[in-house]
Amino acid sequence: MAILAVKLPDVGEGVAEAEIVEWHVKPGDLVREDDVLTAVMTGKATVEIPSPVEGKVIWVGPAIGDMVPVGTPILKIEHAGEGGDDAAEEPAPQAPQPAASAKPETPVTPDRMVTQKPAIAQPAAVPARTVHAAAPRAEGERPLASPAVRLRAREAGVDLRQVAGSGPAGRITHEDLDLHFAGPQVQPQAGGLKPDLSVKEIRMAGLRRRIAEQMSRSKSRIPHITYVEEVDMSALEELRASMNRSLKPGRVKLTLLPFLMRAMVKAIADQPIFNAIYDDEAGIIRQHGGVHIGIAAQTPSGLMVPVVRHAEARDIHDCAREVSRLGEAARNGTALREELSGSTITISSLGALGGIVSTPVINHPEVAIIGVNKLVVRPHWDGTQFVPRKMMNLSSSFDHRVIDGFDAATFIQRIKALLENPAMIFVED
Repeated sequence: MAILAVKLPDVGEGVAEAEIVEWHVKPGDLVREDDVLTAVMTGKATVEIPSPVEGKVIWVGPAIGDMVPVGTPILKIEHAGEGGDDAAEEPAPQAPQPAASAKPETPVTPDRMVTQKPAIAQPAAVPARTVHAAAPRAEGERPLASPAVRLRAREAGVDLRQVAGSGPAGRITHEDLDLHFAGPQVQPQAGGLKPDLSVKEIRMAGLRRRIAEQMSRSKSRIPHITYVEEVDMSALEELRASMNRSLKPGRVKLTLLPFLMRAMVKAIADQPIFNAIYDDEAGIIRQHGGVHIGIAAQTPSGLMVPVVRHAEARDIHDCAREVSRLGEAARNGTALREELSGSTITISSLGALGGIVSTPVINHPEVAIIGVNKLVVRPHWDGTQFVPRKMMNLSSSFDHRVIDGFDAATFIQRIKALLENPAMIFVED
């Protein structure tokens, strides 16, 4: 029998490390060749690592959430072949593992280092019990407690007269202080209702962690300015419904997004600074000619931003087809890495859940994001009377280091004018 150390392969050009997001095997499992062993994430793309041999898993290394450099052993398989990376090694003894995060000791070399956070000591569990709230003691009445308990209470600013004592003659113990610090205990009600004191720890890993890092980077480095404008969508909705009724076979049903994308292309032609990337470390604004629009999409794994490239070279139907294709790829996890990066401006839309106003976070390092809110029928004053109109708000954010408030308002007003007069979207300048 031989032992093969399966190493993290080079999963993409220029990728030096990947995050373990899922294990499909554990020590003792039998695997066949090409069975999926683990899933790793680079950027926002998930890659599955198959087994190169048939055999038995004898060791699993990194835990979910660990960042692993390319070339690092991630598990070992005992197989019937000869040789292998670790053929001369003896199988590691399979001691009981008390926790999933337990790691066997392995030699650490500079090219095989796995970054791990030190374990955080958890506070000792306080025995669960029901305690009656302490009745305030009379003025001048001295509660019974040891000097150590009194010192601890004084340092914590706790009035011992308000602490219930469980010791002899009502003496206050360290355990009583622990319960007091933990907050008031609630007695079960007669109807059977009980307090839920559980706490569930959820580790930030995979796509969720990448989203958190991206949002933190954007909010900490970009001074946002948000501008909200109301748009009368009645004419566009009528045009969209008419175009959908006369769709040719094979064409994708039109939503609002393709019209908005084409309106953005026209507005960017007037103000190209909005189609830019700001490298704040180099102090350089890279203004792009091609309009690559990111469409923020909610997927079962979290928020992804597939990119419709060169929207300036696509008509309404082509935009609709590409939005549909990329959205489906993002939802089922088949989107390519290059389809999830490279945007120059982003659209954020929650559809029917869009609310009245939102404050979208800019997709760093872009300088603008267009937020779409819910479309609703509202009374609108036409100059002589109130009439029902289909209204929608655009809530958009801009990088105030690059975009001035006046320019932001001008940009949104241009988009508003195009959406309210949709025939202008089809007019070539």
